[in-house]
This record gives sequence, C-alpha cells and structure tokens, in this order.
Amino acid sequence: MFLVSNLLFTVTNGSGNWDLIVRALWPMVEGAIKYTIPLALVSFLIGIIIALLTAVMRLSSVAIVRAPAVFYVSAIRGTPLLVQLFIVFYGLPSIGLTIDPLPSAVIAFSLNVGAYASEVIRASISSIPKGQWEAGYTVGMTYGTTLRRIILPQATRVSIPPLSNTFISLVKDTSLASLILVTELFRKAQEIAADTFDFLLLYTEAAVLYWIICFLLSIVQEIIERRLERYIAK
Repeated sequence: MFLVSNLLFTVTNGSGNWDLIVRALWPMVEGAIKYTIPLALVSFLIGIIIALLTAVMRLSSVAIVRAPAVFYVSAIRGTPLLVQLFIVFYGLPSIGLTIDPLPSAVIAFSLNVGAYASEVIRASISSIPKGQWEAGYTVGMTYGTTLRRIILPQATRVSIPPLSNTFISLVKDTSLASLILVTELFRKAQEIAADTFDFLLLYTEAAVLYWIICFLLSIVQEIIERRLERYIAK
C-alpha cells in the first residue's frame, strides 16, 4: 500500500509540475518578447554608439579629449552593473531626477555596454595595419574619411565575435532589471514562483528559456561571421 501511495503521489505531483510549466511558459515568453529582447537590443545599439565615440576619443592624441573617455571606461568597468542600475533608478531621485524602470534599465545597460564594447572597438581599430591609414592619406582622404571608409569596415570584421558575445551577455544581464520592477522574463518567473512556491522548477524553466534565446543568437552570430568571411582575402 505504501508503494502504491508513493507512486500515485509521484505521478500526481509530476502532472502538477508539468501543468505549472505549461501555464508559466507563455507569461515568461511574453516577458521575453515585450521586455527582455527589446531591452537588450535598444541598450546594445545605444551602447555601440557610445562605444564608437569612446573608442575614437581614447585613440586621440589630445589629452583633454582622451581623459574623459579613460575615466568613463574605468568607472564603468570598475563598478558592478547592479550598482549602476540601482544608482540610476534608486539614486537619481534623491537629486530630483526620477526615471521610470524601463528607461532606467536602458540607461544603465547602455552605459555598461558602451564601456566594454569601446575596448573591443579600440582594439579592433588598433589591429588594422598603419599602412591602411597611410593609404587613405595618400589618396587625399582626411582622418575621418579614412576611418569611416577604410579602417572601420575592416575593424568591424575583427570585432564581430567579441561584440556578439557582449550582446549575448547583455541578454542574460537583463534579468537584473527585475530588481527595478521591469516585468521581463525573470520577473515573470519570480511573480509566478511567489504564488506557487515552486522556485526551483520555475527558475529552472526561466534558465532554459534564457539558454534557448542565447543559443539562437549564437547561430545568428555564426551566420554573420560566415558572410563576412567572403570579404577576407585568402
């Protein structure tokens, strides 16, 4: 009798777990579609713009131009992303600047990506042989034109793998936005878990969804890299 009762409990509990997984799936996917992925995309695009400007400033020979970029990169890389997020959302209101949760997350993530990606872009630009610069100057191009038409296209190919890794990391880091009330994927898992107390099951389901998203992004990364290989002389 004991064995039969234990078996029935296991089957019933397993069925209940499966029902919970199915019931929680759409709210989590909805959170990913509405907040996680858009938050990562917008923050990454803004971050890349910041990174490009910062990288160019850091490559400048003028100290007054280079110094702010050096300080920005050092400050962002030297402090935790969670602290930066809390400063924007919880800290700025103390000086009269209140920002909604989603824009706060975008600001914090963009600044963070900008600092890390700027080092990737700077290294990629520095990896281009100086002869490429000289070739541009020889045909009458200015510094800006040479950078835009000769250097950056080559640096882009070099920077794609590390920048793709940065974006994939950003997708995972968006889970921190749940701490400032952004209802993204992990926030949905927290809300459902708070009602059902099945924390292990639901957090594992959220982890699987993050893994699926990152796996699909890694496939896109490989496709982009293969396409860019066509422009490399062999």
